[in-house]
Amino acid sequence: MNRARRTTLGTAALTLALGTLVLTAPAHAAKPVNSGKGREAEAKGGSDGTGIYAAAQIHYTGAVAQGKSRGNVTSSDVTWAPPPCWYAPYLGAKDFKKKMSKELKDSMSAPGMGGHAGAALSELQRHYEDDYGWTDTPGYKDYNVDKDGKGMFWAAVENPDEPDVLKRSSCNDIPFWVDKGEAPPPQYEQAITSKMLAELAYQRMQLPKTKVSLAPEGTTKVNLPTWAWLDKAVFDDVRAKAAIDVPGFHLEATTTARPKSLSINPGSDDATMIPASGECPIVDGKIGAPYAKGKSKETPPCGIVYNRSSKGATFPLKASLIWEISWTGTGQDGPVGMPDGTIEVVQDIAVEEVQSVNR
Repeated sequence: MNRARRTTLGTAALTLALGTLVLTAPAHAAKPVNSGKGREAEAKGGSDGTGIYAAAQIHYTGAVAQGKSRGNVTSSDVTWAPPPCWYAPYLGAKDFKKKMSKELKDSMSAPGMGGHAGAALSELQRHYEDDYGWTDTPGYKDYNVDKDGKGMFWAAVENPDEPDVLKRSSCNDIPFWVDKGEAPPPQYEQAITSKMLAELAYQRMQLPKTKVSLAPEGTTKVNLPTWAWLDKAVFDDVRAKAAIDVPGFHLEATTTARPKSLSINPGSDDATMIPASGECPIVDGKIGAPYAKGKSKETPPCGIVYNRSSKGATFPLKASLIWEISWTGTGQDGPVGMPDGTIEVVQDIAVEEVQSVNR
């Protein structure tokens, strides 16, 4: 029996008997750390209160969103996405036997349980109780209880922030055993890794909001430069950490965001950007330069010249602070690059004609 067979068992039997076994990752989130200096906030995890270790309790610490799963970072790569699901440590052998055997017994005794569904449940029971296996998937004798404490059964976990239900449920293999200190069998390509943890930390990362200082502020004049700059205080690195720590298994990753540049969209097609690319780099630890009295006609290092008025309305100036993102983690030497992240803020800018005085 090959992987297709294993998947058939997963979708037929587990859906019927163990609807709660494919788990949704808990939305534990830590209090945001706005300084980004690595101070950790507490996120609870561990036992589910019955002595059975809850699967895939990912601990998020550092600069992560509070009270929700998704942070405020937008990836510059529209094709990038965190894992929609994964396999992670679930239960020890004795606890798995207690849960699985009860679920199978209850499902098989349910009225009308026969035909293909009943056969799938019977094969699933044989797989865990009577050493019934297939190609690359050995069976288990009495749920592997003789190896209790020497490893864990792993099971699928869904990413609650994945909107595509097919992707979210694509980890549909039945639970499998992993010995303590060993890697999951290679056929389980979606088994949790430090890279996946880094991607999940990226998904929940909470970066400081960008407020661009402008001069003149709120209202500017046609054909006169509007200066733009950012306070140096926002340029600290920001870190978010994700970790799984269960008996005999520890995996962690830290995702780091470092400010890179400021991108400005004036909200009008009739405007001149300074510099022409509209992207102001960080130079000597700052972006742009603060406006000072007497500089109204000078060219700023970062700014905009509006060539027409907003005619009593406003232009939606979009300022995006671009962050260079990388990660480090268990088994990884040195930082690895990830797609840049952006934080966008829209500010309404009124542009007026320069008033002239006729004598």
